[in-house]
Amino acid sequence: MTSSSLALLLFVAAFVCLFVAAFPFGPYQITLMLAKRLGFVKLLKPVSGATDEPLSLAICLCAYNEEAVIKKKIENMLALRKAAGELDILIYVDCASDRTAEIVASFEPEVTLVNSDERHGKPWGMNRLVSLTDADIILFTDANVMVDEKAIANLRRYFADPDVGCVTSHLSYTNPGDTATSEVGSFYWRLDEWTKGLETETGSAMGADGSLFAIRRKLHRPTPDHLIDDLFVSMSILCKGYRLIRGADVNAYESHTTIARDEFKRKVRIACQCMGVHRALWPELRTMSAWNIYKYVGHRLIRWVGGYFLIASALLSAMAIWAGFGFWSMFAAIAIVTGVILGGSVAKVRMIEQINNILLAFAGNTIGVWRCYWGEPVVTWDLAGSARDDMPSDQPSR
Repeated sequence: MTSSSLALLLFVAAFVCLFVAAFPFGPYQITLMLAKRLGFVKLLKPVSGATDEPLSLAICLCAYNEEAVIKKKIENMLALRKAAGELDILIYVDCASDRTAEIVASFEPEVTLVNSDERHGKPWGMNRLVSLTDADIILFTDANVMVDEKAIANLRRYFADPDVGCVTSHLSYTNPGDTATSEVGSFYWRLDEWTKGLETETGSAMGADGSLFAIRRKLHRPTPDHLIDDLFVSMSILCKGYRLIRGADVNAYESHTTIARDEFKRKVRIACQCMGVHRALWPELRTMSAWNIYKYVGHRLIRWVGGYFLIASALLSAMAIWAGFGFWSMFAAIAIVTGVILGGSVAKVRMIEQINNILLAFAGNTIGVWRCYWGEPVVTWDLAGSARDDMPSDQPSR
């Protein structure tokens, strides 16, 4: 094989790896739109109407050191109760070292407080809270999330369909323009919301988001302590044959992290726990329909392992340049790319900062997957402080 043929082969392999890494961020959504347009899947109409009998509801929240936001969060949940007519509010405090438990206790008996003397982690706390209620519908939410008061009424409408087992909210970030980190993260999340909408129109979405989602109580499955509860619980329901849908009008709002370090640590933790869910549920996931397996792999699995394909693409590209143009050409190409990234970072060039945040997201997922298989599982969580600096209001402007 000539050097030019080898270089071409390596470039093709590099492109394939790059395409796989990028698949969840555009190509996958195109396949869903094509499936809709060409009639490859049976489109399911949105749920409408109301339940024949009233459904009781409870909302569960786990908090660690949330002193800065917990009062406003509880006031938001009390407003939801006023709008819903009936809503049990249960809060687990995971051995906070600040005034979180004290603030929650000041709202008793309007809320039920479970205060732990030692840290167990969010999955343990959510399992404990669910065990304390027999409500028909359980909502799960995070401390820094504000929920629109109409969300409860809209949730009731979705659960009028007996095939619906889980509804995930429509989350909007309120600070997309603060920094390159929040800008990239908010753009990604808008893409993710659109993706879950396409998935809902073609059957089911592939997992719920922990900011706000709701399930039928009878379908709840306790989450192992080292796994991420929103994905484990929601995908378990999908494996049971129920629909998992995105509620486009079940609106929730929160601030995105504004510091790259916070976002990177969050990506590592989430990827580690998500890959743990994959390992735990794969024997059940692989029994789903071929269409759902395709959506799960295309939306979820490839996204978590995409960083490895990105690394492979970079290495193959370097080898292709070496094979086709020589070692010093490869060295020069690497030096130029590195110089542009480092120089742009120092000069705070917005586009370079955005690229760096994208690469950090891939790196966080890559390390998280590695930790899942070779490191210690993540049980407790640390706060992303930059996501609490600007708590969204109850009625954010859109």
